[in-house]
Amino acid sequence: MKKIIAFGGSSSKNSINKQLAIYVANLFPNASVEVLDLNDYEMPVFSVDKEKEDGIHHLAHAFYDKIGTADFIVLSLAEHNGAYSSAFKNTLDWASRINNKTFQEKPMLLLATSPGARGGATVLEIATKRFPFQGADLKGSFSLPTFYENFDAVNGIINPELKKQLQEIIESIEI
Repeated sequence: MKKIIAFGGSSSKNSINKQLAIYVANLFPNASVEVLDLNDYEMPVFSVDKEKEDGIHHLAHAFYDKIGTADFIVLSLAEHNGAYSSAFKNTLDWASRINNKTFQEKPMLLLATSPGARGGATVLEIATKRFPFQGADLKGSFSLPTFYENFDAVNGIINPELKKQLQEIIESIEI
């Protein structure tokens, strides 16, 4: 059985991106899913001065090590002002000091959602271009627009067209 690490790129306790990541990860057959919460990896704002004083934060090591245990990663990014959330970016900045290939060549399905019609498309575009340089083996990406109209906590994605689009992506990925 393959291990999927799923998480949302947000520190919100009610993160819609975390909800989407969990839902999507559980669509993969014959896989176990471990859910990460960015709040478990909250660190001081990264700076080279802080690193020089105290070394690489132990939670950066914990995050990096956890990524290393995955056979596959499902990550759904929150979009804050057109980019990653500061919580995600800070975790990524710290972990990249261990190894710039933070995602350790793990296969990844990259997602984004938002309450708006673009569904986090801007951050998804940034990440699909950037993450391969940070060791992500991108197998696909999916944006879910207008989360509250297209997602239900019980049924997941309720828009038939979007659900079909996601299912086709999942079926194209072998983990």
